[in-house]
Amino acid sequence: MDRDEVIDVTDAYDRSPPWPVPAGDWIANQLTDTARLRDAVSKSSTRHALRDTRLDAPVANPGKIIGAPINYKAHIEEANADSQINNGTTYTNLDEFGLFLKAGSSLIGPSDRFTPRFADRRTDHEVELAVVIGKEARAIRKEDALSHVLGFTVGLDMTIRGKEFPTFRKSPDTHCVLGPWLVTSDEIPSADALDLRLSVNGIERQRSNTRFLIFGVARLIEYASSFYTLHPGDVIMTGTPEGVGPVFPGDRIDAHIASIGDLSIEVGMPR
Repeated sequence: MDRDEVIDVTDAYDRSPPWPVPAGDWIANQLTDTARLRDAVSKSSTRHALRDTRLDAPVANPGKIIGAPINYKAHIEEANADSQINNGTTYTNLDEFGLFLKAGSSLIGPSDRFTPRFADRRTDHEVELAVVIGKEARAIRKEDALSHVLGFTVGLDMTIRGKEFPTFRKSPDTHCVLGPWLVTSDEIPSADALDLRLSVNGIERQRSNTRFLIFGVARLIEYASSFYTLHPGDVIMTGTPEGVGPVFPGDRIDAHIASIGDLSIEVGMPR
């Protein structure tokens, strides 16, 4: 993207993977070569107005969407004080409760509409920094973790409250929103120092900074890779700060993360 235009670099990438298809997102695997990307941008003569462009999720086919359920101290306190969030559980730390997976089919982009699964269940917004993996990682050290990152985007981990396991409540269709675009890691000096905020219908509900993450980005990648082999295109949702709350049909959710951009989406009728 260049200001108000989208530059088409489709022809610079191989869109026909071999069979069997390698694990991970085929295009994300190629985007780690930032020099190639810049060269493609400089040579492309095809441009589209951003306002006329449909924005899908910046990663089309992540093999895994990994969530960190309690990664801000203030959100742990908030969860333990709200029975609709904790449902009888006392949250302590990420080491004790671990990670969860969201279904890949839950993924949508900002040009789509969020559709609640139930009309009679509380469904909350959760703004999060989303990390996109660019290079395979297995049991890596924290010191090496960031070299495996392709980039970052804004994430909404939409969550149904209830007694079911998080993977179930966070995985219905449309319950993972990513966008508006992917910002490559070389454009983000420190992923652990980014302001983030969220408002609903213009009223601010969440505001924090990734410096308050309990597991910073590198530590979280190290932790995740000790359980799962991370492949290009895999997404790690780093956790949400305090201020989560319900949304209803007709609401407008606006999320922002510094150095990345603004993600806006409408809440539709339950299906």
